[in-house]
Amino acid sequence: MDFIPFDITCYNRLHKKFQFLFEPELINEICKNGQIRLFEEDMELMDIGTIITHMPLVISGSIKIMTEDKHGDELLLYYLELGDTCAVTLNCCTKRAKSTIRAITEEKSEILFVPVEKMEDWMIKYKSWRSFVLDSYNIRLTEMVHAIDNLVFNSMEERLLKYIKDKCWINKTHVLNISHQEIAKDLHSSRVVVSRLMKKLERENLIKQARNKVEYLEYSPK
Repeated sequence: MDFIPFDITCYNRLHKKFQFLFEPELINEICKNGQIRLFEEDMELMDIGTIITHMPLVISGSIKIMTEDKHGDELLLYYLELGDTCAVTLNCCTKRAKSTIRAITEEKSEILFVPVEKMEDWMIKYKSWRSFVLDSYNIRLTEMVHAIDNLVFNSMEERLLKYIKDKCWINKTHVLNISHQEIAKDLHSSRVVVSRLMKKLERENLIKQARNKVEYLEYSPK
């Protein structure tokens, strides 16, 4: 994990990416108070039980947000991409609470961390920041509701296919380098169940498989 110091180049870069969200004055304050960190793929940004001191904002790459049951088994909630932040983290920030989620990079990513104390100041000072925080709450909470609906109402086969489709979409690829065990962990299932359903999806010409590799045929080049 590397740190990137803020300078005029960083400001110009952030302005280019976030001018549709924030006014120049706010971007300038973010530059002065925030900190950019580089993360490689599959690195943990935040763990369950961590005291939240900074709010993450995705500059590039993507992050998967996981929760955990009382037995320590994980479940994927949603993904974060450019300009996204995590509603659960926002809630923890405002309450000075411990994190209830685990955040892991899906690919090489740049994350901007904003100090908690600045969040409250900017809520009052900048309408764009207030709108961003409220919109983020709504979007992420809607995604969590969809994740719960998917878990409760859809079959494991439907959940598996949606997982593959979403993961390909987030990573902008039609081929995933992933094992059945990794998929099972994200879906809170067993490798045996995932392997059986993967074979079924392959017979239905929805995917192709190789060792630790899955190709989603709907996204494959024709």
